[in-house]
Amino acid sequence: MTKLCGDSPRKARKGRGAVSNPNNRYDSRRREDFDDGWGTLDEPLPPLRTTVSVDAARTIINYNQSPDIPFDRSVNPYRGCEHGCIYCYARPSHAFLGLSPGLDFESRLFQKANAAELLTVELAKPAYRCRPIALGVNTDAWQPIERHLKVTRGILGVLDRCRHPVYTLSKSSLIERDADLLLRLAERNLASVAISVTTLDHGLARRLEPRACAPARRIETIRRLADSGIAIGVLVAPIIPALTDAELESILTSAREAGARWASYVMLRLPLEVGDLFQAWLEEHAPHKAAHVMSIIREMRGGRDNDSRFGRRMRGSGPYADLIERRFQLACKHYGLARRPDELDCTQFQTQTVGTQLALFT
Repeated sequence: MTKLCGDSPRKARKGRGAVSNPNNRYDSRRREDFDDGWGTLDEPLPPLRTTVSVDAARTIINYNQSPDIPFDRSVNPYRGCEHGCIYCYARPSHAFLGLSPGLDFESRLFQKANAAELLTVELAKPAYRCRPIALGVNTDAWQPIERHLKVTRGILGVLDRCRHPVYTLSKSSLIERDADLLLRLAERNLASVAISVTTLDHGLARRLEPRACAPARRIETIRRLADSGIAIGVLVAPIIPALTDAELESILTSAREAGARWASYVMLRLPLEVGDLFQAWLEEHAPHKAAHVMSIIREMRGGRDNDSRFGRRMRGSGPYADLIERRFQLACKHYGLARRPDELDCTQFQTQTVGTQLALFT
C-alpha cells in the first residue's frame, strides 16, 4: 500500500476526495498514527468541516512564462478547493501555507476578500499592458463558498468595467449566476468560457470529485450558457488511463449537442504529493485497476509518475498518448468542434479611477 506519512488512510471520508492528510514536503516533523491498545484507530472519524480564512493578499495577478498554456497571467480568488478532486494539480500549492495537500486542501480554504480592489489598482498601473487574464485556473473560482462570498463576481465586475478580456474555466453550475456579466463581456469578444468534464459516470464522479457539480448538470450548464448567447467550450480533463479514457468521444458528443463550440483535453498529471494521494485513492476506490492505471501513466511519463517538461506535461508521450491525441482530433473533426476558442480583443481595455486619481482613459 502507498505510504503516506501523517494521518493514515484508514477510511475514506464521505464527501471528501483525499483519503488522508499527509505531511507536506516542507514539514520538518513526520506524524504517524499509533495504536495505543484502546482501539482508537477503529473508531469512526469525526465529520471534517470546511473552514474559510482570509488570505491577506497584496497582489492578485500571477504571471507565468509557460510556453504550453495560452495565457501569461491569471487571477485566483481562492486557495484550496472544496470540490475535493483527487487529481487536482493545485494540491501541492497548499504546502506553501504549511498545510497538507490532502484533506487540508479541500477543507481549509482561504478567500482573497480584497481581490476586486487589488485588481482595480493593478490594472490602473501605467506600466500595465493588457493581455487576457485566466480566472480560477488553479482552484475553481465558482467552488461552493463563492455562492455567498462572491469574490469571483466582484472580479468579473472589475473586468467588465475595464473591458478587460478573460478566460474562465469551471466545473460548477454556479457560473450560471454570473451569466449576465459573462454575456456582456462575450458580446464584446472579451470572454471565453469553458466547462471541465472528467467523466459522465455519476458514481465515478462522486468518488473522483465529491463536491463538484454532477456530470449531467455540467452538460446542462453548457446548454444554458450556450442558449444565452455565450460562446462556450468543453475541457475533457483530466483523461485518466483505464478509468475515464473510454469516455472521450461520449463527453465530446454530449458537450457538442449541448452547444459547445470548441474542445480541448489534458492528460492526468501527478506532480509532487498528488502522486501518492492519487495512488492511495486508487487503492481505496479502484483496487483492481490501480496497477493498470499506474502502468499506463508511467509509460506516458518516461517511467515516472510525472513528467513536468513543457510540451509533455499536459499530453504525455508515447503510443498511448499518441492514440488519445488521434482520437481527440478525429472526434473534433467529426462533431465540428474547434480546437481552441476565438482570440479575445485586447484593444478595448480602459482603466478606472482609483481613489482621487483620474482615469487614464474615458
